[in-house]
Amino acid sequence: MSNTKQVAIITGAASGIGRATSIKLAENGYQVVLVDFNQALGEETLTLVQNNGGEGIFVKADVSKEADVENYVKMAVEAYGRIDVLFNNAGVIQMFAPFTTVNAEEYERIMSVNVKSVFLGMKYALPIMEKQGKGAIINTASSAGIRPEHSIAVYSASKHAVIGLTKGAAIEYAKKGIRINAICPGGIETAIFKTVADAFAGGGYVPEEISPMRMGRHGQPDEIAEVVLFLASDKASFMAGAVVSVDGSLTV
Repeated sequence: MSNTKQVAIITGAASGIGRATSIKLAENGYQVVLVDFNQALGEETLTLVQNNGGEGIFVKADVSKEADVENYVKMAVEAYGRIDVLFNNAGVIQMFAPFTTVNAEEYERIMSVNVKSVFLGMKYALPIMEKQGKGAIINTASSAGIRPEHSIAVYSASKHAVIGLTKGAAIEYAKKGIRINAICPGGIETAIFKTVADAFAGGGYVPEEISPMRMGRHGQPDEIAEVVLFLASDKASFMAGAVVSVDGSLTV
């Protein structure tokens, strides 16, 4: 018997935007495949999904490693027979620092997790979606991918690259029923966001310029999850290659 439910893979599902989106998609009838390197927190997200009446599995993965990405895609197909949505959300931040103090290892880490993971996720999910004749991919870029922030040049570059991958792939697959879009969150209250605030409070490096939150508040992960839900759905049927800012006018 074929699976009639929609299936969504969410990377970086252990916390923040990934956790909020996992719960939101499950609430809306998706079977979810939760992917993260942090097994304890990833399984905690799965429990929250299940306690809310949702259905899903957790797959531990380092999204910068090709074998791990190939495996989570394989596990999704083995569990549910299809992949309707891929939310390429896993990412790492760069702590604010003067440009020349960033070493090559840090550059490689940021690019591997933020860019290579998006490339690999699409590489392995697209053939499944192409066979189905339908699919939606949402890649998490950042407001810094639209307008760079002071003292995080490598992070900004990685998110510009995510936007480039999104647009390039969208052109290739638009006629094949697969919609590929990017979201650009900015100023969202997550655990990662808190580490930056803590560093400032603890006397760490503070950049010369910090962009203002014009709405007078920061965003919440659930507000991003609502946008992902929309982009995943047929309500966004004419959107492909879009770069959607969800940043309280940070990049205006």
